[in-house]
Amino acid sequence: MAQNPETPPIDRLLAIMARLRDPEHGCEWDLAQSFETIAPYTIEEAYEVSDAIERCDMDELRSELGDLLLQVVFHARMAEEAGHFTFDDVATAISDKMQTRHPHIFGDQDGVMDSKRWEDLKAAEREQSGSTSAMDGVASALPALLRSEKLQKRAARVGFEWHDIKGPTDKLLEELQELNEASDEEKLLEAGDVLFVAVNIIRRYGVDAEQALKASNAKFERRFRAMEALATADGHQFDRLSLDQQESYWQRVKQAEKQS
Repeated sequence: MAQNPETPPIDRLLAIMARLRDPEHGCEWDLAQSFETIAPYTIEEAYEVSDAIERCDMDELRSELGDLLLQVVFHARMAEEAGHFTFDDVATAISDKMQTRHPHIFGDQDGVMDSKRWEDLKAAEREQSGSTSAMDGVASALPALLRSEKLQKRAARVGFEWHDIKGPTDKLLEELQELNEASDEEKLLEAGDVLFVAVNIIRRYGVDAEQALKASNAKFERRFRAMEALATADGHQFDRLSLDQQESYWQRVKQAEKQS
């Protein structure tokens, strides 16, 4: 397929995907795909976009955004083939939604768009779509911590919320006790209850639970690698050290971080 320099880039991408999915001359792998098989790649590409942003790598971000856009085009192409909708329908729908959600910019309403106003508009959209529950619309495929936070925010919007931080803090102690006393069959749900309440506490402090855990994961990995390096430099094999010896390296790493 020769490139026409006058073809808009998005039209070129759409044409490439149409060719890849051509029943007679397309790519065997692309033709074998479905919404279900492509969905994991879509999620993976979104995480890779996030990773590039965190590393402030703009060249990589440009590339990863292209990969993510390809996923949108892929899904839209499969939907068009099945007679559901087209890529233009997707673009039109999100354009309509953004204009509707910004009446202070595109409409005749004054004021600024704060989080409450945004959520009120989204709630009105859910009501118009026939939604009957505050829980409707929270995607089940979201990471568990993020989905937990969203579910709790939805509940809080209709008044189902502790009045202060003492409520979830006391509940966390209760859930930890229940986990400690749980049978093997009960441990999974009781452990989930502990995490769910912990997310509630973190949310009440205005902290994003998913980002908080991500930061702690990165800190733990950084410190653990540093412990291993120190042990090796001292002539030790880390996994053969006692727990007390390993802990001493952990404290050395923490102290070095404070001094840097």
